[in-house]
Order: sequence, then C-alpha cells, then structure tokens
Amino acid sequence: MKNILVTGGAGYVGACLVPMLLQRGYRVRVLDSLMYGGKALLPCFASDDFEFIKGDVRKIEDVRTALQDMDAIIHLAAIVGFPACKKNPQLAEEINHQATVLLEGLRHDRPLIFASTGSNYGALVGEVCNEESPLNPLTIYGSTKTAAEQYLLKRGNVVVYRYATAYGVSFRLRLDLLINDFVYQAVKNRNLIIYESSFKRTFINVRDIAESLVFALEKFSTLRDQVYNVGSNEQNFSKEDIAKMIQKKVDYYLHFAEIGKDEDQRNYEVSYEKINRTGYSTRIGIEAGIDELIRAMAVVQVVNEFSNV
Repeated sequence: MKNILVTGGAGYVGACLVPMLLQRGYRVRVLDSLMYGGKALLPCFASDDFEFIKGDVRKIEDVRTALQDMDAIIHLAAIVGFPACKKNPQLAEEINHQATVLLEGLRHDRPLIFASTGSNYGALVGEVCNEESPLNPLTIYGSTKTAAEQYLLKRGNVVVYRYATAYGVSFRLRLDLLINDFVYQAVKNRNLIIYESSFKRTFINVRDIAESLVFALEKFSTLRDQVYNVGSNEQNFSKEDIAKMIQKKVDYYLHFAEIGKDEDQRNYEVSYEKINRTGYSTRIGIEAGIDELIRAMAVVQVVNEFSNV
C-alpha cells in the first residue's frame, strides 16, 4: 500500500500523521473541508508526494474523486468531542456516521483504518473495559462513532481503533481536550475548577496516535477485521490525578468543586493488552506530554477582545 487517502487530514491528528507518512515514503492525499483551516499542512506542500483536495466527506463526487488511485484509506474526518457534537448534533450525525457509510459504499473493499473512540464505553465504573465490553455511549460523539464502527465491521477489510482521550502538541492544536485544557488554564489563567474529580479517563499523546495509524498500515493483514483499544495501561488517570501532576510543574490555584457536575459523564478505565500483543505500544508518557504542553503555551495566544485583563 503506497498511495494513502487521509480524510480529515488537516485536523489535530492528521496534522501529525500526514508529515509522518510522507517521511516514511508514502504518497498522501488529504481530503478536508478546512473547517478549522489548513495552516497545519503548509509544510507538506514541499513534498511531491503530497496532494490536497478541498472537499466534503458528505458529498459523493468529492469522495469518489479523492479515492481515485488510492490503495488504502485512513478515515479521520469527524466532528470530534462532546462539546462540538452537542453544538451541532445534525452535523455530527452526517459526518461521523452517514459520511462513513458513504465512504464504505465507494471504497470497493480497499483497506480502511477507522479512528473511533473509547467514549463508546461511556461510564463503566468498577471494571476495566476491553474490546468485548458492552458499549454504552453517553454522548452524540460516542453514539455516532459507535454506529459508524459497527457498520464498517459488518462490511469487513477494516481496522477499528478505539482511542484513549488525546492530548499533546499538534500543528493544529486543540484546547478542548481535557489535559490540553487543564494545562492551558493552569499556565495562562493560573486557575482551574474541576467537577467530579474522581472520574477516570485514559489518555494517549497525539503523536502516538499518528504512530499507531502507520502501524496499522504496515500490519494491516494481521490486524484486519478487529477492534483495538489504543492507549497505554500506564495512562489511566482521574481528573484529580492530572490536575495534581500539572500543579507540581505550574503554580496555580486548583479547586475541586463539590456542587455541580461535568456535562460529559464519561468515567471508565481501559485495557490495552490486545493491541500490545500485536507489537504496538505507546512511547510518550504522561509527564513528558504535560511538559511539552507547558512549553508550547509560550506561543499560544487566545485573545478576548472584550477583556481589559
């Protein structure tokens, strides 16, 4: 597989993945609507092996054009996360689920790697989730991703990755992710209020996500038609754990609220033994990931034009 289509390649994960694929000798075509801009991909245009198509994964002609001469697909295009999907649930259903069905109908059984999410587990308290655990999505994001992955698995010739909660520095940085947000609040505002501090998540650095997708390309015949949780058994932490790790590195006010709740009620712990048995493991630890985010905040400026502070 030499020619790779990456849908949503200008996003948070794609901005790390596409340069990695080019460095490893793949020819890469990105299909992206540029909902969040395309600056992250600018260095890629220096490569003759890079091609960009501005298009919409919901439109049959855009998808058909993007698939021409491609050997495999990495499907990242999505409305990602609880807040974004809650803001526009119809768009989330169209892109996360319906566009995946459209892509499946046009790929003609070419290998497909699908970026799904551990959010599909919802809130399974008191047990460690593995790939056989029941799915209990609590959000539109989780439910649309669950529907898409189940459809693809019925069709076959696919690898489904259920990712831990992403964090870390990307050319297309996101500040809505839990660790990224906590670091931003600590460094920039010196203040952080946390609801339901005992709720657990499991985490993965965005560069490890990109590495795992390359691994899936290279080991596709071994991994195919399976679901894999992708993350690290050493990176299952509560919100309180993360906040206190950051506090050891940054002097800021931390308050655990006893009244009120986080609208995102995910609370789960995950096992990554299955993906580890294939030979894949993450490389970047949580401490190193937090350190890189703290350093990156030196160039992150979010300006509120109505504030005098």
